[in-house]
Amino acid sequence: MATLTSRSLMTNDTIVLYRHDRFLAKTILPLIPKWVKPNHLTVLRFISIPFVAYLTWTENWAWLIPVFILSGLTDMLDGTLARVRKQITLWGTIADPAADKLLIGSVAVLFLAREISFLLAFTLVFLEFLIILGAYMRKRRGEYISANWSGKMKMLLQVIAIAGLIIAKLFAIAWLTPICVALIITSFFFAIVSLVTYGL
Repeated sequence: MATLTSRSLMTNDTIVLYRHDRFLAKTILPLIPKWVKPNHLTVLRFISIPFVAYLTWTENWAWLIPVFILSGLTDMLDGTLARVRKQITLWGTIADPAADKLLIGSVAVLFLAREISFLLAFTLVFLEFLIILGAYMRKRRGEYISANWSGKMKMLLQVIAIAGLIIAKLFAIAWLTPICVALIITSFFFAIVSLVTYGL
């Protein structure tokens, strides 16, 4: 039987709101209809991934930017929606990070490796693989762990950085590229913190 402890898994009875949850609860969340559930946003992110991959492969930067940013926003909103409205589910806890890794991983392989740096893309994908491996090993032990602050920060930095790199590519903004590369490298630190925090 799965071990669902308060240490490892946030439930609707043990919700802790983050600062960005409170901010979004007063700004964006009131615009989201009550019938929209957090899992709907996660599913939307899964659906968007093939479009993101196709637009990246075909180098359609103009369309890729809004589609990728929208997909990234669903990551920020689904977790907050779940916590604020007390709609946390085990499926969402598992599916949300899986969707994140598919989204970032596809862009890393198709964009970062080709346009920026193979080593950068490899490092990003390798760290994500280690996080997935850790999650798989915990699942084998019957444990499920909610994403922590370091994982959220990692994803936020990666979405901002990759969106910035695509914008730099589209509009030929040379100075933006090293800034975004630095953000991705910074995200590696938070990925490592996640690994250490979660443990294998």
